[in-house]
Amino acid sequence: MKSETEASDYETVRYEVADGVATITLNRPDRLNAFNHTMLDELIGLCDRIDGDDEVRAVVITGEGRGFCAGADLGGGGDTFNHGDDEASSAETHRDGGGRVSLRIFQLTKPIIAAINGPAVGVGITMTLPMDVRLAAESAKIGFVFARRGLVPEACSSWFLPRIVGISQAAQWCYSGRVFAAREAADGGLVTMVPDDQLLDRAYAIASEIAREAAPVSIALTRQLLWRGLTYDHPMQAHQADSRAIHALGQSADAFEGVTSFLEKRPPTWSLRPSTDAPDIFPSWQEPEFG
Repeated sequence: MKSETEASDYETVRYEVADGVATITLNRPDRLNAFNHTMLDELIGLCDRIDGDDEVRAVVITGEGRGFCAGADLGGGGDTFNHGDDEASSAETHRDGGGRVSLRIFQLTKPIIAAINGPAVGVGITMTLPMDVRLAAESAKIGFVFARRGLVPEACSSWFLPRIVGISQAAQWCYSGRVFAAREAADGGLVTMVPDDQLLDRAYAIASEIAREAAPVSIALTRQLLWRGLTYDHPMQAHQADSRAIHALGQSADAFEGVTSFLEKRPPTWSLRPSTDAPDIFPSWQEPEFG
């Protein structure tokens, strides 16, 4: 894809937008794109930027070089995960960085597709769990390796992973901590496996169809309905949110355009913008506070 805009003011990622699709490339190839504090901040900042840019309709995230993300950067040695226990970082105040990224992706209003081009281990795979589609190259390797590092699964993965693959499969992968092939990940329902040389083409095909055909506000609300729906106690809560959305959008210019363009057999021209025109269909939704 030819880039129309590119931001060069990032240390650990590249960011490009073309034809309504944003591409985030994790860009520390000498470290297999290992996750560090700078990457954490840049990924959260990019989510903010994407949500504020109505020209972006969908997102693809991949890795530079032969890896997607090898997990946390272990350059700090044995104390890599030792955050101390003082006023600045205590058991009550410390926040897992991967979790902060996952929660921000959970809140994203644009569909996001992971194109896993190589090893995705630790936070390298858990950060993809709140993404909407995970494609993995045949040669990719995946591992929830935390138990083999004396840790536990992070990035809210104890919430996301069982909902994606079921509790038994999640337990097997997390308890063993082993690294496994893309085929096993696909068989377990975690990813869709594609040939290495087709990975990005497949990712862009999905993203481009969304960007080209779907109403942006409809997609923003649909993403919230799907992800927030996982937290509901009863389908009545989904019915309430659905009903608010249908009532609001049914009166909108996009609904008129969607029906009219279909009847006239022409491509639609959407006018509503997610940053300004999305109705509030979750009036009682409150984001829980940490602590």
